[in-house]
Amino acid sequence: MPEPDLRFPIGKFSAPAEVSTADRMQFIEQLKAAPARIRAAVAGLDDRQLDTPYRPGGWTVRQVVHHLPDSHMNSYIRFRWALTEDAPVIKSYHEDRWAELFDARSGSIAASLELLEALHARWVVLLESLGEADWKRSYVHPENGPRNLEQTLVLYAWHGRHHEAHITALRARMGWA
Repeated sequence: MPEPDLRFPIGKFSAPAEVSTADRMQFIEQLKAAPARIRAAVAGLDDRQLDTPYRPGGWTVRQVVHHLPDSHMNSYIRFRWALTEDAPVIKSYHEDRWAELFDARSGSIAASLELLEALHARWVVLLESLGEADWKRSYVHPENGPRNLEQTLVLYAWHGRHHEAHITALRARMGWA
């Protein structure tokens, strides 16, 4: 049996060819649930465990937790730009460099967990208000080209589950109950 790919515990991202209204509702539910699922994934971990990389050469659990609101804030803002401007070119960011900043390497995860909860609460309200045409609105990523909001929703629903699995898979491998 091949060894699992620790980088992609739920598999690499793969966008579906079509997304139905029911699919979108499921993806929104995944975003709604993500903060509680991340909080549960890190519950009871001490600083030593939070400072353990989820894989060799990977980020620590602490960095993963801080990365989630960083990344999802960027996405939330991209949604707002796409809804208020015609195909705006967005600013990308160096997530790897952000993860190396002092607060991401050393800071308490409490603020990032709270930030993720508040951000997702607001983001879900926005997502639930969108009409059919809104989902086709787009922005232009400088490296990846045009992305519509429907594609972005699917990506970020996966993204939360992806990082949750980094943490839960590490816990399972390490025997951290």
